[in-house]
Amino acid sequence: MTAWLAHWRDWRDFLAVARLDLAEVLRSRWLVICLGFYAALAAAFLLVGLRESNVLGFTGMNRVLFSMTHALVLLLPLFGLAFTGQVINRARAEGALEWLLSQPLRPGRYLAAITASRSLALALPLVAMLFCIGALGAWAGGQPAAWSLIARSAALCTALLWAASALGIAISVHVQSPARAMIYVIAAWALGVALLDFGVIGLLLSWRMEPRAVFALALANPVEAVRIALLSALEPELAVLGPVGFWVANRLGPGMSLALGLAWPVLFGALAFALALHRFRRGDLV
Repeated sequence: MTAWLAHWRDWRDFLAVARLDLAEVLRSRWLVICLGFYAALAAAFLLVGLRESNVLGFTGMNRVLFSMTHALVLLLPLFGLAFTGQVINRARAEGALEWLLSQPLRPGRYLAAITASRSLALALPLVAMLFCIGALGAWAGGQPAAWSLIARSAALCTALLWAASALGIAISVHVQSPARAMIYVIAAWALGVALLDFGVIGLLLSWRMEPRAVFALALANPVEAVRIALLSALEPELAVLGPVGFWVANRLGPGMSLALGLAWPVLFGALAFALALHRFRRGDLV
């Protein structure tokens, strides 16, 4: 009975902090900004993609989803990092962290609630937007909705948002200055985007690295892992990536590419959160 009551208190504290942080998200209009950005991006790709599909004979909804998720892969890490990269250090600077932790609240519960609320605030509007695109495309374009592709894209984008949000929380915990944390956020995003195909091929040509090392470096980047999983859904041969895509398609295949694109960002986010939690519990919180 005592253990059940302790578990209930922890869960109650978790929900209380999550509601408090969600109110802060709504007050700062981050959620409105995300919804506006997702809606504008979806409208642009729907108008252009469906129009080209009628004129040039493309498969409209698949083309729209492919193009939009390809753009999201580059932009979502920036959103996740910027959304969480200044949460803890700003609360510490404002004194809110000291006040909250003076309550009967475990530091781990506070950090988990903040991370969960921020991740869901980014992911839920994106998932809703993707399914709305499928329904709208089926209604306005007269084409069947590719629900399997939509579900795959939603799962991969959510995994990438989780990895970016957890990394942002880790930066926020380790870097006390909010201004310096923003520099680290931009550097982390730039490094993730740079280590895509053109970046690793440049390393291969400049430093004469072994091809296996280049492939391992590319797949160690969660952004690249999600990108390959998205590409393999529409083009199993991955010819758009050239020799790299041919190697990945033969070694991994669409099923393994999807598993890697889901599992590695989730694991990466879990490791980043565990690192942040260890520092948050043992470091100077005020």
